[in-house]
Amino acid sequence: MTVFDDLDAWRAVRLAERRAGLTLGFVPTMGALHEGHLSLVRRSRAENDRTLGSIFVNPTQFDEASDFERYPRTRDADLEMLRAAGVEYVLVPTRAQLYPDGFRYRVVETERSRVLEGAQRSGHFEGVLTVVLKLLQIAGAERAYFGEKDWQQLVLVRGLAEAFFLPTAIVACETVREPDGLALSSRNRRLAAADREHAAAFPRALVSSPGAESARRALEAAGFAVDYVEDRDGRRLGAVRLGGVRLIDNVPLGGRA
Repeated sequence: MTVFDDLDAWRAVRLAERRAGLTLGFVPTMGALHEGHLSLVRRSRAENDRTLGSIFVNPTQFDEASDFERYPRTRDADLEMLRAAGVEYVLVPTRAQLYPDGFRYRVVETERSRVLEGAQRSGHFEGVLTVVLKLLQIAGAERAYFGEKDWQQLVLVRGLAEAFFLPTAIVACETVREPDGLALSSRNRRLAAADREHAAAFPRALVSSPGAESARRALEAAGFAVDYVEDRDGRRLGAVRLGGVRLIDNVPLGGRA
């Protein structure tokens, strides 16, 4: 596995491999990797000649500076996981490399980014869409892999690729869950032991409740602080807070998590 902190060096390698006819899958991450990320890697490796990962904790998508500071940074362990998973290349860009303009130029979506997560986290999706556009341009991949757990993000990234005629196909991958149903997330490691056990009630309520409002009531009765539960795009999407940790999830309507 080759790790690139020089974007020009990566572009030279990608150009040579493209000329050789080799396809590339891209898995962008913020690190703190878990089995959910590795499932994206496996999908990419099955569908492409080469796989590129990236690790970058994107500061522009955090609406709270304290949340950015608390985000787990486990670069050495992450790189070892990617190496063991068979990833050929990893990008580890710096903030200065990705934001030479200081975030003066940014991507703004005016409808779907204003609801749900966007309504709760001011400016969040401007940061997400801006960094994703930059990374897709740098990667030059045929396919990029995103998890369905961040459903709203997935929808917006697909829209971004269509709106700006990007040649990279956006591939959705199913949410990976713990045996008790909790969606894998880097934030889960911040839950206290008792809260982690209780957190499994979150996806259960989304699946078992007949409607979004009844799911909200069930979650509040179970001790969660509920930011939202809504039915959109054939999914039930929710965000809750438990023990100071914010969790998001979604399930297909009429289906099971």
